[in-house]
Amino acid sequence: MEMPEGKGAWTATVGAKGQIVIPKEARDMFGIKPGDTLIILGDVERGLAIPPKEQFDGWIKAVFEGDRR
Repeated sequence: MEMPEGKGAWTATVGAKGQIVIPKEARDMFGIKPGDTLIILGDVERGLAIPPKEQFDGWIKAVFEGDRR
């Protein structure tokens, strides 16, 4: 199945230490480089999400600066 522009789906295997390798295509698409810090959000009903750091920065700014969007 061909993915629409800017979208993707990949698999990753969890290693013995609980680590995963983010596929190269995903790293390239999202500009993830060695040493980057990722934010992982979890919900037992909805699963895990790894939002872009820039998006999370906006949420934090809204919380601390009182933006009520």
